[in-house]
Amino acid sequence: MSKFWFLIGLGGCVSASAVEQDDLLVSNPLIQLERSDALPTARAEDVGMSSKRLRRISTAMQRHIDSGRIQGAITAVARRGKVVHFETHGLMDVENHRTMEAGAIFRMASSTKPILGVATLMLVEEGLLRPHDPVSKYIPEFKEMYVAVLNEPQDHDVSPVRVNRRDPPAHRLVPANREITIHDLLTHTSGLASGGLGNAVSKRPRRDSNATLASEVPKYAKYILDFQPGSRWSYSPGVGLNVVARIVEIVSDTPFNSFVRNRIFEPLGMQDTHFNVPDRKSSRRVVIQNRTNSLRRPPTTFFSASGGLSSTAEDYLRFEQMLVGGGRLFGRQLLSPRTVRILGSNHVGDLYRSFSRTQNGMGFGYTVAVVVDPIIAGSRRSAGAFGWGGAFGTQSWTDPVEQLAAVLMLQQPYRPAQYDFGNAVQQAIID
Repeated sequence: MSKFWFLIGLGGCVSASAVEQDDLLVSNPLIQLERSDALPTARAEDVGMSSKRLRRISTAMQRHIDSGRIQGAITAVARRGKVVHFETHGLMDVENHRTMEAGAIFRMASSTKPILGVATLMLVEEGLLRPHDPVSKYIPEFKEMYVAVLNEPQDHDVSPVRVNRRDPPAHRLVPANREITIHDLLTHTSGLASGGLGNAVSKRPRRDSNATLASEVPKYAKYILDFQPGSRWSYSPGVGLNVVARIVEIVSDTPFNSFVRNRIFEPLGMQDTHFNVPDRKSSRRVVIQNRTNSLRRPPTTFFSASGGLSSTAEDYLRFEQMLVGGGRLFGRQLLSPRTVRILGSNHVGDLYRSFSRTQNGMGFGYTVAVVVDPIIAGSRRSAGAFGWGGAFGTQSWTDPVEQLAAVLMLQQPYRPAQYDFGNAVQQAIID
C-alpha cells in the first residue's frame, strides 16, 4: 500500500516511526490522520456502532472483487462527527497488480452534482439568487422555449417519456407553459435534455476543445424541452446543472471551478478534488479495468457541474461530514442548518420514481435523492437521508437521523456492491 495519511492501530495509535507506512493495512478499529486538519476519529462502539459488524463491509467488497464484478473500492463511514471506518479493497490498477491506495483518485461523474447544490444554496443564502428565479433572468436566451409533443392526437399534447433518438416519432412543438427556473434544474423537473422527445429532436451543438460554460450554456436554450416544466421528474445527466453552474458564475462574478475551490474545497480541506487532476497526482488515479483511455483526458476549460470532478474518499467524506454537521466543519459554517435541510428535503412531491420509474418511497431535493419512507423504498438509509452517486459507481450520503455519513468509491457501477455497503452500514448501528 502506498503512503497516505491514515495510521491504524489495534487498541492504540501506531506512530509513523513505529512502522513503515507502506506496510500498513487500512482497517478498523482506530484511525489516526496525520494532517493538521484531520477528521476526528473514534472506536465504533464509542459512537453507537459495532466494529465487528463494520467488518462485514470488507467481506462484502471482497466477495464482489472475487466475482470479477468490481476491481476494488474504498469504503468510509463516520457517525456523530467521528470517522469509524476507512478501508481499501482490491486493486486500483489491475494490469499492473497495484493495490488500492487510500489516497486513490476516482472519477466522480454525477457525484459532482451535490457540490453544485451546495454552491447554489450559498448564493441563495447571500440573497444573490432565488430558487424560483427564471433562468432567463440571468441567461436571456432561455426566455422562450418550446416543448416537443407527439403529432397525434392534435387535441392533446403528449410528451412521451422515452423515444428512439435515432428515429423519433412525428412531433410538433408547443410553447412552454412557463419559463424554466433554477428550482426546476436543481430537481430535474425542467424537461431540459432529459432523454425524451425534445432531447431526441434537438440539434446538439458540438463542443470544441476551448469551450467554457459561458460559451456553451446559452446554446442550450435552443434545445426543445421534453415536457412542460415542473410536470415530471426526468434526469438531465449532462446539461441541466451546467446551466445552474453558469448562473453561479454570473452572480458571483467568479468562474465555477474557482468558486467551488475557494468556497467549498479549501474550507473543507478537500485538497484532492479537481476538474483537472494535476500531473503530480496522476499516478494516484484509478485505472479503470477494461476501459480504454480512462486516464487520457486533456485538461478541460469546461467545468461541468454535472460530472466533471475527480476526487478521493477522504475528500467526499469531508463534504458529507459538513452536511451532517448542519453545514459546519472545522469551525467553518458553509451553510446554515436550515439551508442544509432545504438541500435534503423532498421538493417534487411524488414525481420522483428514480430511473426505473417504479420506485416508491423516495423524493428528490436539490441535486440529491431523498428517502421519504425507507420501508416502502426498500432503502438501507433512514427517512430524511439524502445523497447521490455517479455513473462509475461512486456513492455518498448523509443520514441526519443517525448523524451518519457514508462514502463508497467504485469505478464499476455494480448495484449489488452498492446495496451491500449500505446494508452493512445500517446493520452496524447498534445504538
